Amino acid sequence: MRKAQARRRRAGVAEIFSRKLSVTESRLGITKVRSWFRYLNLMKILAIETSCDETGLALIEGKGDQINVLANLVSSQIETHRPYGGVVPNLAKREHQKTLPLLWQQLQATCDMGQVPDLIAVTNGPGLAPCLWTGVNFAQELAKKLNKPLVSINHLKGHIYVALLEPQISNFEFRISKQALNSKSKKLNELKSQFPILSLIVSGGHTQLVYSKRLGHYEIIGETLDDAAGEAFDKVAKLIGLGYPGGPEISKLAIKGNPLRFNLPRPMLNSKNFDFSFSGLKTAVLYLVKGMTPEHNKPLKLTQKNKADLAASFEQTVVDVLVSKTIAAAKEYNPKTIILGGGVAANQNLRKTLKQHTDKLENIRMILPDPKLTTDNALMIALAAFAEIKLLKPLKNPADLKAEPNLRLDQK
Repeated sequence: MRKAQARRRRAGVAEIFSRKLSVTESRLGITKVRSWFRYLNLMKILAIETSCDETGLALIEGKGDQINVLANLVSSQIETHRPYGGVVPNLAKREHQKTLPLLWQQLQATCDMGQVPDLIAVTNGPGLAPCLWTGVNFAQELAKKLNKPLVSINHLKGHIYVALLEPQISNFEFRISKQALNSKSKKLNELKSQFPILSLIVSGGHTQLVYSKRLGHYEIIGETLDDAAGEAFDKVAKLIGLGYPGGPEISKLAIKGNPLRFNLPRPMLNSKNFDFSFSGLKTAVLYLVKGMTPEHNKPLKLTQKNKADLAASFEQTVVDVLVSKTIAAAKEYNPKTIILGGGVAANQNLRKTLKQHTDKLENIRMILPDPKLTTDNALMIALAAFAEIKLLKPLKNPADLKAEPNLRLDQK
């Protein structure tokens, strides 16, 4: 009896994914997708990421709770935006429009696509509106063409899920290499055992502490009240004459500098909450460079040594604040795991310092993502989609999906 029921369910799934659906059937089918994937032994997810200045396409294969990464393609726009010292939204949109079809062609040509992906996932926020809409529009057209369901994914969830992967999975430098990748897998059940989790997400647009009791639960317990940490890195880099993007430039120079030379303020370090503030720190650097402080009443000559010392002092100040807040939150919330995610998670000083302090806490594990996967990529969106399908997240009618530039992680 049970075998017959299972056969009928599998046949129903096969029929649903193989034939064209009417609008009414699509709307009904999208609701039913929540239960379809319980019975799917094999699921391929195509993910699309265009929230800022990286264009990404990834393909993963889910077998039960096991995940195999088939492809992760990323095209960076750094050279396009470098002359402007920051991301220009309309330029970024144009580059996404040019690059997405090329990546899709490359993925099709290189990967064994089988039939077609069973599901398409796309970042719908937060991010730059023109960039998000480019990805959403591309995903909608592809979902319609392939007659496949579409799921929207919060970009920040991706930073959490990619950190839960084995670090070795990224040892391919974003090139497709099926032989290298198919042997790397992660089981969802193993991910569940890491909870509760405390995530520090640090990027150019966000600085947040997120507590997750379980898979699919996100509680923002602290966030920046003004500039994000990554934004502060970019602005300070510009103040002292460094290039774009500022984070890597400051980190490279900071290695040669003295982090104790300049006594910069550590905003909100002793506040009784877990929020951050970095705009005052940026202003302090500006005043120091212009000679507008009691200790430095003359403009600071931007010699190589002064630049290095200022870069080191600034970086150490940011790291001290981020680590202090994270450890304080860990002591209060007592997670099993601490995760570092986002573009600034590539900063070696931050990684080392946070690991050192976490190691002093009892029964808490630290997960550091591979630096290659800290920047925006579509693999993290695919992983988040896989987890959310397992949680029976409702899927969207492609026509109903929209970009949400200010989407929050704790938004229902």
